[in-house]
Amino acid sequence: MSVFLLAVAILGVSASGPLMAAIAAPALAIAFWRNAAATVLLAPFALTAGRRDLMRLGRRRWGLVVFAGVMLAGHFATWIAALKLTSVAAAIALVSMQVLWVVVIEAFRGTRTAPVVLAGCALAIAGVLAITGVDLGVSRDALIGDALALAGGLFAALYVVAGGRARASMSTTTYTFCVYGVCSVTTAALCVALGVGLTGISGRDWWLIAGVVLCAQFLGHSIINHLLAVMTPVVISLALLLEVPTAAMLAAVFLGEALPWGTYVGLALILGGLVVVISAQGRRVPPPAPA
Repeated sequence: MSVFLLAVAILGVSASGPLMAAIAAPALAIAFWRNAAATVLLAPFALTAGRRDLMRLGRRRWGLVVFAGVMLAGHFATWIAALKLTSVAAAIALVSMQVLWVVVIEAFRGTRTAPVVLAGCALAIAGVLAITGVDLGVSRDALIGDALALAGGLFAALYVVAGGRARASMSTTTYTFCVYGVCSVTTAALCVALGVGLTGISGRDWWLIAGVVLCAQFLGHSIINHLLAVMTPVVISLALLLEVPTAAMLAAVFLGEALPWGTYVGLALILGGLVVVISAQGRRVPPPAPA
């Protein structure tokens, strides 16, 4: 069941790219509305069935939730900015370094990563590079964009690691409601600070944003939040690399784009790396988390 849910989550986040690309509204505004809408939709469940869970949250858990929400907002802000300054290929390749950031963060926490796991991560990242190519920019703007994409991967890694710790004693609904709420407030503050408008969105764009909420938030991030209770951040971050070939395949099917041969090679390498890591590391066995 966990593998099936992970596949659904990958499809969800992969579909969000083409949807967001079709929306004329500012990307940071989209980030706000997708999180705000998901927070509102989750509120009836989190404030009724999950009310007791919310009341039990202590300062430490709230700290993890706030940190995770801010990191998610930081990921959106840096990733979106990177796409405007550097090539899409370079941005995708660099933000995919998320899995290596997770390994580094876990090392700082005292968790030793086995060499075979590192080898599996390297194999998967080679797969991403086979799909996107090595296209790092040399202009000042492109270098800034490359750095922002790398930072986007770091923010995503911190979000996943903090979420894994918070989910050990929180239900999926409670955690997701809280972290999306924090992300909404943070992205709203970023929009105000950067002068990004949150209104004046067309009716067509609202429908597309609704699609992003369904695909990226509920079928993507929310399922990932659930899986953080039963899978390690390394395995989840590595599996999310499959977003790269999946997005390319979706574009080929629905947009008629040609599928480069490197996509097949990259897909094989990513799957190979994932198999290596799962075989070596497996799933963690945490204390049972609330459903």
